[in-house]
Amino acid sequence: KIAKDKGINLADVKGSGENGRIVKKDVENYTPAPAAAAAVEATPTQTTQTATPLATYTPVGEESYEEVKNSQMRKVIAKRLGESKFTAPHYYLTIELDMDSAIASRKTINALPETKVSFNDMIVKACAMALKKHPQVNTSWNGDTTRYNHHIHLGVAVAVDDGLLVPVLKFTDQMSLTEIGSTVRDLAGKARTKKIAPNEMEGSTFTISNLGMFGIQEFTSIINQPNSAILSVGAIEQKPVVKDGLIVVGNTMKVTLACDHRTVDGATGAQFLQTVRAYIENPVTMLA
Repeated sequence: KIAKDKGINLADVKGSGENGRIVKKDVENYTPAPAAAAAVEATPTQTTQTATPLATYTPVGEESYEEVKNSQMRKVIAKRLGESKFTAPHYYLTIELDMDSAIASRKTINALPETKVSFNDMIVKACAMALKKHPQVNTSWNGDTTRYNHHIHLGVAVAVDDGLLVPVLKFTDQMSLTEIGSTVRDLAGKARTKKIAPNEMEGSTFTISNLGMFGIQEFTSIINQPNSAILSVGAIEQKPVVKDGLIVVGNTMKVTLACDHRTVDGATGAQFLQTVRAYIENPVTMLA
């Protein structure tokens, strides 16, 4: 009766009497268990979204190529430079030049009537004078002998449509800066218009290659045999430099000398570059 009054289902009550018999106190002390999951808090439903896989992009095209016949010039370039690279043991030395004085001197020179001198002309002049002081660089390897050239003929590399030509300034050491400038312009013009004569590209004893006009800061070149060395000239770069203990804006240029180790030892190449730097950083000495 007590269970009925309290709305208790006797099946839910655990008896403590003999043989599990339910007694009065079992009903009075009975506490119904809390309802399960349904009576508790509703469990939030998580919605799982299945991502749609991206389609894999597969480039579609047709492979193609064109065989272009090599010009005679290109074949000669490939043959000569290949022979040089694989027969002459190259090594490279790089030095940075302070160009502030050269810039000022060039500005003064070019202010003269009918005068035009480039930085490359100044490098040509400096190299010609340095070769007189370092004859070992002005040589050619001949196997059993080394040829010491008493004359100085500088080759200046000129880019043309079909490749590269190297006009030669004969007896460069005897030329003034303005003569070097006019001769280089004349020969380069002939090279680009294919009007240069074969004898104007023969007999170089040293070569200069300049890529500074393309913004190239430094590079190395393959020796133009039978020369023993070639100078690669980079662009003038404005940057912070230290002068007299102060950081100031300066103009510098890097040049790299490639040498044939059979004829030019490292110390000789380094001394040659030091001499070139001395001339460029004090241009008035090239006018003496």
